[in-house]
Amino acid sequence: MFNIDRWREILDTLWHNKLRSVLTAFAMAWGIFMLVFLLGMGNGLSNGVQASFADDATNSLWVFTGTTSVAHQGMPIGRRIKLSNQDVTDTRNLPMVDHVTGRFSIQDNFTSELKVSVGKKVSSFDVRAVHPDHLYLERTIMVAGRFLSDVDLKQRAKVAVIGIDVAKFLFDDSDVIGRWLTIGTGVYQVVGVFTDGGGEGERAKIYIPISTAQAAYNGADRVHMLLFTVGDATVEQTAAIEQRLRANLGAAHKFAPQDKQAVRIRNNVEQSQSIRRIFEMLSQFVWIMAAGTILAGVVGVSNIMMIAVRERTKEIGIRKALGAHPRHIVGSVVQEAVTLTAGAGYIGLCAGVGALKLLAVFVPKNEMFADPSIDLRVALTATLVLVIAGALAGLFPARAAARVNPIAALRDEG
Repeated sequence: MFNIDRWREILDTLWHNKLRSVLTAFAMAWGIFMLVFLLGMGNGLSNGVQASFADDATNSLWVFTGTTSVAHQGMPIGRRIKLSNQDVTDTRNLPMVDHVTGRFSIQDNFTSELKVSVGKKVSSFDVRAVHPDHLYLERTIMVAGRFLSDVDLKQRAKVAVIGIDVAKFLFDDSDVIGRWLTIGTGVYQVVGVFTDGGGEGERAKIYIPISTAQAAYNGADRVHMLLFTVGDATVEQTAAIEQRLRANLGAAHKFAPQDKQAVRIRNNVEQSQSIRRIFEMLSQFVWIMAAGTILAGVVGVSNIMMIAVRERTKEIGIRKALGAHPRHIVGSVVQEAVTLTAGAGYIGLCAGVGALKLLAVFVPKNEMFADPSIDLRVALTATLVLVIAGALAGLFPARAAARVNPIAALRDEG
């Protein structure tokens, strides 16, 4: 039952010890604030990193070629390794590999910016020559039409799948399937429109069959990059796949399999696991640090309640002499502790959430940081734990108050 006199008494006690009360409340509010803010920052970093991987399959391996750094079978150092269509076929036969694509760079300098036009509308876009399985490597989401097919590959068809931003720029209406556009010096028919979660840059790309590009730009059977997915393979299994792939490529192109300058492999399975572990460790560190700060505040609550009980020994003795039940005295002290911790926790929670909101407004999204936020259930649970801890911290001084001897208290001149 609500007792206005008790609440006045609690607030009066806190006011008379305002310096100690403010310092203790600040320690606990700071603990909750740091917990909320740092967890939100951690989530912002996690969101940013995950967004940078949003358009790539996390169970994929990407193969890049370079120049040899180790002499092998009489071949000189500094020789450039060039992949071919056969390497794509051989990789498809490796265990646990399910989707494979090559990527051909039209300008042979690992860039594929070409002029693309429809009528008088002209702009440069990133044109990628790939296999049909590329759909699964970049998590391309089709919004109209279809992606490239094996038939397109065999027929070296002049077809294109364009990003939604390309479609908006080149065509006035949304009905673009079957329309024609000029890419470089060739004319291609649009067979599909896609979107991509990787950001605006990914939605402004164009895909054409790799066989078409190889034929049109004298690429023979050249492949500049090799990408493939490995299903549910573990990090250990992908390491074995990497070793097998290096052995195959080394034998085919006469370089030492251990030469990582000749062939570099980006293992997204391993990278995603490493990133996940880093954020788990960061979260644990934040919880430990916040717990230490909150614990210091709880100890402060216990101390301030002990001081309050000693200062009010005579008052407590009078109340007991007038018939106050020990339960009421314990309840009064514990209520003071709960009031202090609940108020501090609420202030810290609001300050933390507010700081995250401001951060989200003033810090633009980028590949390393995006949408700092915290699960409100986590924050409320932490605040509830703080209140319970405060109640327990007030319990020991409360029991001491309940044991006050009325006669000895009345003799106390303090």
